[in-house]
Amino acid sequence: MAAALAELGAVDRAVYEALARTPTGNLDGPVRRLSEAADRSRLWLAIAAAVALFGGERGRRAALEGVLAIGVTSATVNLVAKPIARRRRPDRVEPARFAGRHAAMPSSGSFPSGHAASAFAFAHALGRHLPALAVPIRLLAAAVAYSRVHTGVHYPGDVVVGSVTGAGTAAMVAAVADRAARSRQLSGRGR
Repeated sequence: MAAALAELGAVDRAVYEALARTPTGNLDGPVRRLSEAADRSRLWLAIAAAVALFGGERGRRAALEGVLAIGVTSATVNLVAKPIARRRRPDRVEPARFAGRHAAMPSSGSFPSGHAASAFAFAHALGRHLPALAVPIRLLAAAVAYSRVHTGVHYPGDVVVGSVTGAGTAAMVAAVADRAARSRQLSGRGR
């Protein structure tokens, strides 16, 4: 098992370094701005506000569950997973050469990616209530997850595990929300 994990770590670092060394001048600015827009979940909170405002009752339910999923996911990743994993952030390859792509390096651990986790938590919640937005919001979540590698602040494995963690946590939040809704319906019928 240790040998397999070491090999996975080597692949993770190699993919990171290949991406870091590839010139992408046309992508660097937009990808960096997308990554920064997702800082502190601002992008997802703005989308939640728009969906709540224009999406009727279903939109408000989706927005509320999305924000709850972000909160639970962020707490899980930042208060539990990162302190346990304690993975160092990547060393940027040739930082001066691609300075236009670099976002500020966070002080927290690298594993798992909180940005990816929050992105996929929100996308899961929103997509289950508003199926027409499921594919676009998941594509946006994937772009945010990728942006964290592109900007040099995460290894690919960090964002993969963060994405799975976010979607899984959102599924648990959804199960609790569904159970609470059924409970409210049943108690309303008993009156």
